[in-house]
Amino acid sequence: MTRFAAPIAEQIWDMKYRLKEAEGQALDLSVEDSWRRVARDLARVEKDPAAWEDRFYAALEDFKFLPAGRILAGAGTGRDVTLFNCFVMGTIPDSMAGIFEMLKEAALTMQQGGGIGYDFSTIRPRGAEVKGVAADASGPLSFMDVWDAMCRTIMSAGSRRGAMMATMRCDHPDIEAFIAAKQDSARLRMFNLSVLVTDAFMQAVKDDGPWDLQFEGKVFHTVQARDLWNRIMRATYDYAEPGVIFIDRINQANNLNYVENISATNPCGEQPLPPYGACLLGSVNLARLVDDPFTAKAKLNPERLDELVRTAIRMMDNVVDASKFPLPQQLAEAQAKRRIGLGVTGLADALLMLGLRYGAPDAVEQTRAWMKAIARSAYLASADLAKEKGAFPLFDAEPYLKSGFMSRMDEDVRDAIREHGIRNALLTSIAPTGTISLYAGNVSSGIEPVFAYAYTRKVLQKDGSRTEEEVVDYAVQMWRDLKGDAPLPDYFVNAQTLAPLDHVAMQAAAQEWVDSSISKTINCPEDISFEDFKDVYLAAWDQGCKGCTTYRPNDVTGSVLSVSEKTEAAPEADTGADVVYLTEPLDRPAALEGATYKLKFPGSEHAIYITINDIVQAGHRRPFEVFINSKNMEHYAWTVALTRMISAVFRRGGDVSFVVEELKAVFDPRGGAWMEGRYVPSILAAIGGVIERHMIATGFIAGEGMGLKSDPKAEVMAVGERPRGPACPSCGQFGMRMIEGCMTCPSCGHSKCG
Repeated sequence: MTRFAAPIAEQIWDMKYRLKEAEGQALDLSVEDSWRRVARDLARVEKDPAAWEDRFYAALEDFKFLPAGRILAGAGTGRDVTLFNCFVMGTIPDSMAGIFEMLKEAALTMQQGGGIGYDFSTIRPRGAEVKGVAADASGPLSFMDVWDAMCRTIMSAGSRRGAMMATMRCDHPDIEAFIAAKQDSARLRMFNLSVLVTDAFMQAVKDDGPWDLQFEGKVFHTVQARDLWNRIMRATYDYAEPGVIFIDRINQANNLNYVENISATNPCGEQPLPPYGACLLGSVNLARLVDDPFTAKAKLNPERLDELVRTAIRMMDNVVDASKFPLPQQLAEAQAKRRIGLGVTGLADALLMLGLRYGAPDAVEQTRAWMKAIARSAYLASADLAKEKGAFPLFDAEPYLKSGFMSRMDEDVRDAIREHGIRNALLTSIAPTGTISLYAGNVSSGIEPVFAYAYTRKVLQKDGSRTEEEVVDYAVQMWRDLKGDAPLPDYFVNAQTLAPLDHVAMQAAAQEWVDSSISKTINCPEDISFEDFKDVYLAAWDQGCKGCTTYRPNDVTGSVLSVSEKTEAAPEADTGADVVYLTEPLDRPAALEGATYKLKFPGSEHAIYITINDIVQAGHRRPFEVFINSKNMEHYAWTVALTRMISAVFRRGGDVSFVVEELKAVFDPRGGAWMEGRYVPSILAAIGGVIERHMIATGFIAGEGMGLKSDPKAEVMAVGERPRGPACPSCGQFGMRMIEGCMTCPSCGHSKCG
């Protein structure tokens, strides 16, 4: 039976991928059972299922091929779920009926567990005339708010967490509002945002020329291109959003540019997709393919890589036939093009095993060589599949081979495609692999550098106690096993010490041989100057990347997990606490300061009165108790319950600002209301807004970024280490960090995208 490399790996398998009955009884008794279940399900579409089942199992064994989480969790379960990770939805019509039809399709897709991407550029700008109703348009951002509310509602119904990407063209009249949208800490929290940047715009930026903002041929405003670019840069410098997508480059390189136009991506950006396109993901674990690691003979075995890639391509092609789809349009699109996205994980670990420093020129060239080898094997395997099973239905050899990507491919590969066609229109993509990388023994994620060589996490035990566990990077653990206490060599660098341009060079090298795109975060130091920060994006453009996502820790975005790296065998995590837990509730003084607020929710006959009393500690006010009252007796039971529960939370001390976010996330299925120009999804969300305003007014939280002020009394009673990143919404542990475009938890692997 396979022994997991670390307890966290087994916990992730048990929590996310292990098949269980509804009551929680495990049906997969071991990870081998999970591999067998997946292999059997993906082989059932073959003419000889038994033979292929064994080959598929061999690829999964020892974590060599890592299908995306939805395949691991859903294949062979008989459940009504999609095995595809994410979808780009249909083009949004510029009409009320069409917009809400698209909203319904989005809800149905998310209900089955698929993340979605949308281009909102097709909706007329705010203030444009709506003919026939004597009104002005509210603009695309108002409808994005509706999508955001829908996603929260689906999540609150117990569905898988939601993830959405919204894109907007750089020439849309509302682009400036789009750029600034998430600077409101309560708005569009379920979305990642990216600007679709065109070649013409980038040229106008370099020329410092004018730039027209237009819709359907009508120019609404003219701005300086460089000023608009600086707005984008300043927003992502301060808020980590929006990202930038070089959309013309994507369409020029697309193998299918003769039958489709792309204007959106999946939530993490690694799959630019046409309307109703879906991303089917899997990763080759490069860290498992290195022979003689940490020796002069170390190399990645090319024969094993070729065999594994060819088997993985066949498995993923079978998923197209084995999966269910939320919408018939998604099924038709998938079968017409049979698009798949095979990527890698463990790249940084594999480089370490060869003695190469991530980002150095020799590591960049090695990455380029590995990605080319994977692309060759993938395309030859798909051509063989086309010979056996037929090419994808929309295949047309002449325009297909003229695409920007195929023009770089070796002639023997192009000859095979001319002769047999190709089974899958696109084959490679590098997706976020945070969770499956932990599951595979904490290998480095995707093509990212190693974030931390070791850190400690707290594990909640069944008896309620917490124990500490060291989580060690796969390559570091291998070094320890081989070298004992020998210090780590200088080429063991991490995400915090790398120069941003080293990240760009690695992304560009990989992109050259990836036909789709790459999800990657370029970590920037907090003290990077604004001009140097802008140069990162220009370097990404100049070096051929299809997009760019950065993360600069600051007071608004929060800092990433802070680790203290040592060149010793056992690096230790930094300690400390931004948020604490108290063993005893705070004592109530005889008298408290407070304020009472009147809340009149539209459609409700009676007002609600909210009293918030504060306790003063070391000169700082913090909320201590809440009283909620109304003449409406229908509200009595839940207002009393809310009063008691919120007050109980407040009296425990520490960071209680999460109460605001929890209340604001509650959505009434009967609909919310517009209050002071903003959509409020429920009375409870309105109460959360009142509490938030009180906390800001008293200085307990900052007006921007929800930063918690220090609590001296709580500091004294802190338990455990001082975490440096935000809390994970799944496991509650701190240290969320930006990886591959997504805030990811190092403790349980939770991310918005995975």
